[in-house]
Amino acid sequence: MQRSPLLRNISYLLAIDKHRNFTRAADALCVSQSALSQKVRQLEDELGAQLFDRSGRVVRRTDFGTVYLEYARRAYNDLLTAQRAMQDVHDLSRGQLRAAFTPTFTEYLVAPVIEHFYEQYPGVVIEMKEMSLDAVESALINDQVDLAFGFTDVRSQEIEAEPLFPEQLMLVVGKTHPLAQQCVPITPEQLAEIPLALLTTNFVSRFYVDSYFESCYLQPRVALQANSISAVLKIVSRGKIATILPSTIEFEHRDLQYVSLNPAFPVRTAALLRSRLAYRSAAATAFTTAVLELLSDGCLASLRTLTKHFDNPNA
Repeated sequence: MQRSPLLRNISYLLAIDKHRNFTRAADALCVSQSALSQKVRQLEDELGAQLFDRSGRVVRRTDFGTVYLEYARRAYNDLLTAQRAMQDVHDLSRGQLRAAFTPTFTEYLVAPVIEHFYEQYPGVVIEMKEMSLDAVESALINDQVDLAFGFTDVRSQEIEAEPLFPEQLMLVVGKTHPLAQQCVPITPEQLAEIPLALLTTNFVSRFYVDSYFESCYLQPRVALQANSISAVLKIVSRGKIATILPSTIEFEHRDLQYVSLNPAFPVRTAALLRSRLAYRSAAATAFTTAVLELLSDGCLASLRTLTKHFDNPNA
């Protein structure tokens, strides 16, 4: 472990006090006696007092030196502890990660990412927060979280978005739903006749659903609204009611069927969001690397081609 100049200077004083001899202290420190003597004289000049009495055969502390070395020894031990703690954090043998995500990511992305990161860095404590997209941006700007899963179309210039994979909203039905075997995309007019279980208006996905219907001059047939994606998915799996959710949830929910629309919803790009100004911890950097690894050649690699698959099922 590389020591700071302050630690090195204090170690010189402690070695002289231990060995009571400049030659033996220099040998123990692996420095020349002249360099050690010069450094001690510089420290004494800076302090304005003599630390050691060199007049006899044995080097002894002066009264000033006794007081100073008592505090210097405490500081030395505390600084060594602090340096080891910093090294631990750099090694990620311990530390903290504050991550946020919008609710749809809970259903397919968060669990495999956290599991992979924990396997690599079990000493890092992970604090997870599920938030709306607006709350995510605010938390990043106010340094309440280190990073977050969201989308590239962020509003604030203070937030940096690293693209991860495409995401597209689709009609999602249970296997016993009348449209479960639908092979061709359905039109907006057909969609407007289908009973839907939708997320409440505080979800960003609901905003895109409402915008889609408005652009087609239609109204959705809302059978129920819920503020829980898990609740919506359980209801849809029963087969009577459909919903509109990202196609990427197929990664975790393969018991459901995904029906294309014509025209399709716009493709959004999921992203890892970070504040441009905040300090980036070793844990946050490692988490980013872990996510990119999983998307590159790990268990999440299929997310980068899932939307393309739905656009062209025969590809």
